Amino acid sequence: MLQVKARAKVNWTLDLVGTRQDGYHLVDMLMGSVELHDTLYLEKAEDISLAVQVECEQDGTFHIPLNEKNLVIRAAQSLRQVLGETRGAAIRLVKRIPVGAGLGGGSADAAAAMEGLCQLWEKIVPMETKLALGLSIGADVPFMLTGGLAIVQGVGEILSPLPVPDPTWLVIVQPCEGLSAKEVYEAYDAGSAQEPIRRPDKLEAQAALTAGDLPRLARAMGNVLEPASIAKRPLIGNAIARLQSLGAAGAMMTGSGSAVYGIFCDETKARAAGEELRRRWRRTFVTHTAREGCSWRRI
Repeated sequence: MLQVKARAKVNWTLDLVGTRQDGYHLVDMLMGSVELHDTLYLEKAEDISLAVQVECEQDGTFHIPLNEKNLVIRAAQSLRQVLGETRGAAIRLVKRIPVGAGLGGGSADAAAAMEGLCQLWEKIVPMETKLALGLSIGADVPFMLTGGLAIVQGVGEILSPLPVPDPTWLVIVQPCEGLSAKEVYEAYDAGSAQEPIRRPDKLEAQAALTAGDLPRLARAMGNVLEPASIAKRPLIGNAIARLQSLGAAGAMMTGSGSAVYGIFCDETKARAAGEELRRRWRRTFVTHTAREGCSWRRI
């Protein structure tokens, strides 16, 4: 049996720089892996199957499908087709990353499934092939395959990996029901012409992370989707303010929401803030940055 960790991500910066002719937004982001993760267990089988065990409380608006709508199933079936593989796999997914949070949980699971199946079936697949396949499944999947720290551009396919600095402690909170990326991007498009947009400073954020300078990082980071998401889920703004009041050097939304995170100077302060926040919001997680997106071992 194989065990694969599927780590979540946060956006240190998220900017939109245009749209393609097909309507897809062009992004310019600094993304990083965090230790908060789902876990996949894979065993050889005649066909592809998926079972899900939910260990984090979810709201009632999102459910986890067990068919082709699940990115794990899509990734497994796509990989099997590309490889001409006839064997299957029984996959059990232990879900800890909240759904509809902007943490890339589904994409992380898809990436972990691809990596785990390559090992289970003893197939050597070039990273270029996995990245192209991942992009066909979801825009965040290519980054989840590489993980660590990277500048992500295009629609998610242009990756510029960066050296991973020492761990930074974070508290992640999902204070409300989830959001779909589609509705947030539509709201951004509708409102971006009316209000001035604060753009993050991606390169400054990278330099601050490398230096471990959290106040400098707080000044540089930002997410242009945040106002659109707060308009739909005001509790996002409340959670950001609460993180700041509990000592976060900086706090903002990740992805299209609805999760937010705060950065803390050490583990003790992060855990104290997490304990306080969990009294109000159960989906609160104390974690730190990670060096890779997914990792596997035989058990």
